[in-house]
Amino acid sequence: MQYYYGDMMPLRVLDEAEFWKHQEEEHTVVIRELVGNLEQKYVQALKDWEKEFAKTHQRVVRYIETVNRSNGYISQSLYNDIMQLIRYCLRQSEQFINFLHTMMEESVPIRTNPTAKVVLNHIIVESEYFIGVAQTILYQR
Repeated sequence: MQYYYGDMMPLRVLDEAEFWKHQEEEHTVVIRELVGNLEQKYVQALKDWEKEFAKTHQRVVRYIETVNRSNGYISQSLYNDIMQLIRYCLRQSEQFINFLHTMMEESVPIRTNPTAKVVLNHIIVESEYFIGVAQTILYQR
């Protein structure tokens, strides 16, 4: 945890979300590139996830810019909007983890590719890390 944020917890949690939503977006590409014979339904689902992560990432960036322009003043309304966005980010990551588990169980090219299983497990751990960090920041208030 970086302490230079001081009372700017919303900025701290937004910074984490900004980094991890971009990571999750990139992870969808990594999976598609790694498993060249992945079933089309999963290829399409990963492309859809990529688009959704990109949209979420951009929403987070807009809030970071808003907080930075606020010169340290975060209204209750802005604070509530940020918390709503962060809760959305957490749910999105949880749903992505569930999707990855399902894919690992159902996709033959993944089940038969030890490297793909290791990479997907690593991606799951990273999304779980984001969830843990964000929850820790939120509950320190």
